Parts: sequence; C-alpha cells; structure tokens
Amino acid sequence: MKSALPKVLHRIGGRPLVGHVIHTAQSLGAGHIRVVVRHERDAVVEAIHSDAPHVDVVDQDDIPGTGRAVQVALAQLPEGYDGDVLVLSGDVPLLSAETLSQLVAAHRATGAAATLLSALLDDPTGYGRVIRGADGGVERIVEQKDASDDEASVHEINAGVYVFRAPQLRAHLELVGTANAQGERYLTDVIALLRDSRHDVAATTAPDPRVALGVNDRVQLAEAAGILNERIVRRWQLEGVTILDPASTWIDDTVTLARDVTVLPNTQLLRATTVAEGATIGPDTTLVDCEVGEGASVKRADATLAVIGAGATVGPFAYLRPGTYLGVDGKIGTFVETKNTTIGVGSKVPHLSYVGDTTIGEGVNLGAGAITANYDDIAKHRTEIGDQVHSGSHNVFVAPVRVGAGAKTGAGAVIRKDVPPGALALSVAPQRNIEGWVAKNRPGTAAAEAAEKASNGEEGEAR
Repeated sequence: MKSALPKVLHRIGGRPLVGHVIHTAQSLGAGHIRVVVRHERDAVVEAIHSDAPHVDVVDQDDIPGTGRAVQVALAQLPEGYDGDVLVLSGDVPLLSAETLSQLVAAHRATGAAATLLSALLDDPTGYGRVIRGADGGVERIVEQKDASDDEASVHEINAGVYVFRAPQLRAHLELVGTANAQGERYLTDVIALLRDSRHDVAATTAPDPRVALGVNDRVQLAEAAGILNERIVRRWQLEGVTILDPASTWIDDTVTLARDVTVLPNTQLLRATTVAEGATIGPDTTLVDCEVGEGASVKRADATLAVIGAGATVGPFAYLRPGTYLGVDGKIGTFVETKNTTIGVGSKVPHLSYVGDTTIGEGVNLGAGAITANYDDIAKHRTEIGDQVHSGSHNVFVAPVRVGAGAKTGAGAVIRKDVPPGALALSVAPQRNIEGWVAKNRPGTAAAEAAEKASNGEEGEAR
C-alpha cells in the first residue's frame, strides 16, 4: 500500500477492510471468532475493538505466514474442538454472508477435508493460482511469486477463503515448512499435504468473481470501494430510495435511509448518517455522522455530527460543524456556518452568517451577515437569543451576551450587553460628512476628478 497505515485499516464503505470481514463473520453466527494480528498490532486491535469490542484477538508470534496465523488461532479454540473452521483474509472485504454460507454448505455436503473458494479472473496477477489435477480435483495452490510460467497462466485464483475440518487442519499444519520465496509458513501448503494424505479437497467457484478480490494496492482499494458502493446503492434503491445518479453517489455501509428519501447527484452519505422518510439530500452534499428528519432538504451543504429537524432546510452552500442542531422547520441558508449551536423550531439563519456556541429560541430570524463573536482569544463563550427575536443585518453579538425574547436589533448593531425582552438594541453613531476630503487627501485621482465634475455640475451634462 506504500502507507504508514496498516493495509487492513484502509477504509472503504465506512469501515476498515478488516471491519468488513469481521462484520460478515459475525453475521454467519459462528460459535467462535478469532482475529489474528501481527503487523502494527496495537493500531489494528484498537480499530477492531472500536467496531467489534467482543471479538477475540490472537497474537501471531515471529514465525511469518498465513499457516502460522491459523495455527495460533486454532490453539485458542476450546480444547478438543472438532468442527469446521472457516478461514477468512483481512484484506478480502467484499465477501457476502450468502457466498460464505454456500461455501460451508458445499463443504459439508461433500465431506471433504478442505474446501476453498476460487474465482475466475481475466487478469489473475498477484493472486495464488488453483492448480487442478487430471481428475479436476484441487491438487495445490501456488503463490504468484512461486509460480512457474505454466502455473502463472492459470486464471482460476485462490480467494484466500477456506473451510477445513479441524482435526485434519491441525495435523497437517504441523507438517508445513518455509521452503518458498517468502520464507513463510503458507496455509496453502496444507492443500497439497491433504491431497498427499489422500484426503478430498474441493473447490467452489464464486459466481461473481468480484467477491474474491483482495486489496494489495491503492488501485485495488479503489476498485473494491466502487464495487461495494454499487452494491450499497442498489440495495437502497430496492428499499424505496430514489438515487438519481448512482455513479456519483457514495453511501457508506453504515448509513441508514428510510423509504422515499431522494438522493441527488454528487452526494456522499458517510459513517453513521441517518435520513428519515421523504427527505431530499443533494446535489453536491456531504453528510458525516448526521441525522436528518422527515421531509427535510439539504442542498449543496457540508455537515458533520449535525442534527437537522423534520421539514428543515439547509443550503445551498452551508457548512454545519459538529454540535449543530437545527429544529423542526428551521433554516440554515446560503453561505452560513454553524458550530455547537442549537436553532429552535421555525428559526432561520438565512444567509452570510457565522453562528457558533449559540442557543437560538423559536421563531427567530437573524438578518444577513450575523456573527456571534464567541472567542475572546482565551476561551469560547455562548450567545443566547430568545424566542421571536428579529435582528437587523450585519449584527455582531459579542459573547457572552443574552438577547431576551421578542427583542429587536438595528442594522449594523454590535451587541455587547444583554438586551431585555421586547427591547430595541441600537448602536448608532451620527453620520458625519467631511466635505472636500478626497480633493485634499487624494488629489489627482480619478475619484477626485469625478467629485470635482459633480460639484461643478458637469456630471449631468456629460451624461
């Protein structure tokens, strides 16, 4: 991956790669789930437990390879366990529970000692090849770096997914060596060893080869993300969500949408975002960990950790930062930024405003260009605006300050003191005109010439 981040922690669809694998494993109802970790152990374990706190983690020792990883996991199963063992790879995120259930069913139906999942790829570069014998059975798996030219020409690849009968797996893992290009203990060597011991080894070919795609670089990461997103979008369309342009719409697997939601082009719905029935999102909108109420509209907006009430409208060109709560039928309009702010039922911040660390009551209208000056260079302070307050344009509320219910503020007012309920707050200085200032201070400029012509009555004649 050429990255400081461990491969399995690169994210698609709202989860790290390994998170998708664990989520699928949990959905199968397995009796035991073990996740084997080695590289960047602490970072990987933290990510695993943040999403799946009850999953058991097993540490691999200094012996490298997938065979050793499975061996140490087997040692952590209950003593005498003799059931089936399903082995998944942390970098194969697209496998579905349905595909894996079919694999396990096929394994049990044949009574094989091992059954692997394979796929047919037009370009199998980078994947281990499945080598079959004359009878069509699986003889061995050859890794890309160890493959001969003939073996590398095979298009059937190993998906890195297996079902083993536990006793046979334990016994044959003991026989696996490290005589390969990587010097690792390969799990794939167990397949050949089982065949040599005259055990049956079966393979089930995935009907959709894309489910077997692993991630080894950023190109494959993007391909996997696109395939996953295509699935997610289709699933929501079939659940009654209108998605106008699936190609430009990205929805994380962790998002929840209600029926009759409309998602317009160039929209991203990410992480734990939920959207209620009848809401319209987009175009050109990104929501991260947001909650959107019924019938709300969010257009050309960027929001993170915000709550948008039923019937409310946001945008276009609004920026909702964490802690924004917009009440029912409220409005955050054009070129408005909010942060850590509660806006009451029916209240409006229509345009060209910054509102931070503020509580706004019901039925409030802030005039254009409103600013809550919440920072004094040392600490943040709150502004409180009561119900039914109407402010003039270009007001600055210098926190901490409180504006009482029903109060009014004049245009251009700088509110530094609390305003009693029902009062009109003004900060008015008499207008003073200094005659001849331009001619005296800017002689010879175009402004001075225009002023002189206007004073002499020449402006009207020129027109």
